[in-house]
Amino acid sequence: MEVKLRSAKWFEPDDDTGFQHRAALRSEGFTPEAFAGRPVIGICNSWSELNNCNVHLRSVADAVKRGVWSAGGFPLEFMTISLGEELMMPTTMLYRNLMAMDVEEMIRSNPLDGVVLLCGCDKTTPAQLMGAASMDVPAIMLSGGPMLRGMWRNRELGSGTDLWKYWDERRAGRLGEREWRELEGCYSRSAGHCNTMGTASTMTSLAEALGMMLPGAASIPAPDSRRLAAAESSGRRIVEMVREDLRPSRILTPEAFENAIRVLLALGGSTNAVIHLVAVAGRLGISLSLKKFDELSRQVPLIVNVQPSGQYLMEDFFYAGGVPAVLKELLPLLHADALTVTGKTLGENVKSANCYNQDVICPLDRPLRADGALAVLYGNLAPCGAVMKTAAATPQLLQHAGRAVVFEGYEEMLARVGDPSLEVDASSVLVLKNAGPVGVPGMPEWGMIPIPAKLLKHGVEDMVRISDARMSGTSYGTVALHISPEAAVGGPLAAVRTGDLIRLDVERRSLELMIPEEELNRRLANRRPAPRRFRRGYYTIFLDHVLQAHEGCDFDFLRAQPGEKPYEPQIGRS
Repeated sequence: MEVKLRSAKWFEPDDDTGFQHRAALRSEGFTPEAFAGRPVIGICNSWSELNNCNVHLRSVADAVKRGVWSAGGFPLEFMTISLGEELMMPTTMLYRNLMAMDVEEMIRSNPLDGVVLLCGCDKTTPAQLMGAASMDVPAIMLSGGPMLRGMWRNRELGSGTDLWKYWDERRAGRLGEREWRELEGCYSRSAGHCNTMGTASTMTSLAEALGMMLPGAASIPAPDSRRLAAAESSGRRIVEMVREDLRPSRILTPEAFENAIRVLLALGGSTNAVIHLVAVAGRLGISLSLKKFDELSRQVPLIVNVQPSGQYLMEDFFYAGGVPAVLKELLPLLHADALTVTGKTLGENVKSANCYNQDVICPLDRPLRADGALAVLYGNLAPCGAVMKTAAATPQLLQHAGRAVVFEGYEEMLARVGDPSLEVDASSVLVLKNAGPVGVPGMPEWGMIPIPAKLLKHGVEDMVRISDARMSGTSYGTVALHISPEAAVGGPLAAVRTGDLIRLDVERRSLELMIPEEELNRRLANRRPAPRRFRRGYYTIFLDHVLQAHEGCDFDFLRAQPGEKPYEPQIGRS
């Protein structure tokens, strides 16, 4: 059965409106033969010179166009806002939902039959998935790929992970100004996103695991010519997907999300992926509970040896076989019959995949660790849950009790953590409040609280740290994050005081404030909320509608309702 093109509503009518739409394209120099009767493919580009991770996506888009033209489609590139981790303040997470709305509305309001989503930096991938899932026209995703490894004095440098290590060396006085400046020039030596298994690499890998990206496309290094070949192939494939009417709702099923969670755990991937997967699923009316992540974590071993949970970098991961090799190894644990953008099942896609380096991608029966990469904690401090990347934590600290050292906010933490007079020792539990979705707002990556300077100088490398913030996927340490509900909305974290005993027991999935329940309730009842700082603009929308971390931090009005279908615009005069 021939699929009726969505774009035909714009271009086929023999009236003044159809005339106007056709004339608009002819004003760009296109002849009617270029677009008449062809699937119109939008190339949704998150390119920006304010986003170094995605700065090469214009050339990737050109390669996609080659593929679209060769398959008989008509490509039209459009830009959305671009979320770059390095420069945007206070956090790109504040704008993920705005970008998702931008993507959704650009698809809805324009004559597009299918869309290629060009992503890379952390939040661009989930934002595009969220928008495309809500609009539900045929869509395929392609990332810009990870940057090349950094090199300094014959030492490899991993994005983020090595930065934090060398910054601690600098703070401890063991790294001089000259070395620090040299590092800065060696750290990022190409376009592309982080070359560790941070949030960007995690989310692009999970897009492939979800079935929304061509097999093997996630981890090709950004400068590699195979990145452009994958772009051309993606352009050809989206035209075929339009003709097959293969939409995200057929691919992004509950089984696909379970596959993605299992891959997240096998990768030792970013804790941020928990929030993003919950949000994407919510756009399809699929409920992903934190308990599902914890349940699967007890079943799936860590098999990918990439920083920060391991040793290697994303180049090594790609050369070892990338996501297809991981999927092939995990196949006994996956829903192999899940449909993908190829039109084939996940199992069919990876049947010929190979692993070329078992030090990087370990066999399932010889994992890096067998007991899971993530844990979800509950208790009187986290009634709705908190997340910890156990794969990047210190084993001796996974059962720990210590006195709280409390920072009421980020600025206070920065002012005090380097103070030699700070009353803290290696057994203390560092607590950061008011850094959640509402508290900042936006839930920045402030959860890896720096080790106090005076402890660094005595060789302390890790401590238990808890907060309602997130942390970079490139970070490491014994850090409990995403505490929900957050302090700023009256969550129990708001009641913690310096000197309180906090007990962490990861085996029992417990995070407890060791005070009587009556005292906890009394403190919360006497809490004085901070006055609202924002009264207009996007910040107001965010504060009024953002959900808590365990619900994916999406806006309440963007989640799918039962039986709801995407609405189409009325076609007429502008």
